[in-house]
Amino acid sequence: MKILTVLYLAMFALSGFMMYLPGDKYTVAEGHSIAFKSADPSGKFTKITGSVEYSEDNVAATKFNLTIPVNSLSTGNGLMNKKAMTDEWFDQATYPNITFVSTSVVKNKDGNLSIDGIMTVKGVSKNYNIAAAVTKKGKKILFSGTFPVNRISFGVGKKSESVPDIMKVSYTLPVE
Repeated sequence: MKILTVLYLAMFALSGFMMYLPGDKYTVAEGHSIAFKSADPSGKFTKITGSVEYSEDNVAATKFNLTIPVNSLSTGNGLMNKKAMTDEWFDQATYPNITFVSTSVVKNKDGNLSIDGIMTVKGVSKNYNIAAAVTKKGKKILFSGTFPVNRISFGVGKKSESVPDIMKVSYTLPVE
């Protein structure tokens, strides 16, 4: 009886310890994209760096730490790109990066992830929830999805009839 109790306690302690083990470490790979579309403007950020710790067996330990250089924005229009770097919009000189750092990750019943974290744009940090579909091919993992961003709440531009307040952002984030 004592042996069973000791074994049970050891298994319980080991399972608790395993819950907090980090996942495998990955870095952002080629083929990433983060874009927003509207009647005007539409664009994409061409660079994203960072790391992801992920394990299918321990999704709760998943961590995202991502950085998007503001100056990697491409709208397809050089004049619009320059305007986007001004203090009215992204203020690239003062705030050169957009960041996202996860605080918790949960696997939904549909197999997708629900990622809570802190998004910082133009010096303003907000709690954000981002959904992610997960596709695994060999050693490469692809996270993808869409989410809305209220640009006004981050101080990006002013209210305007020509530029929507809520931008729909779509992304693909391959890591390896």
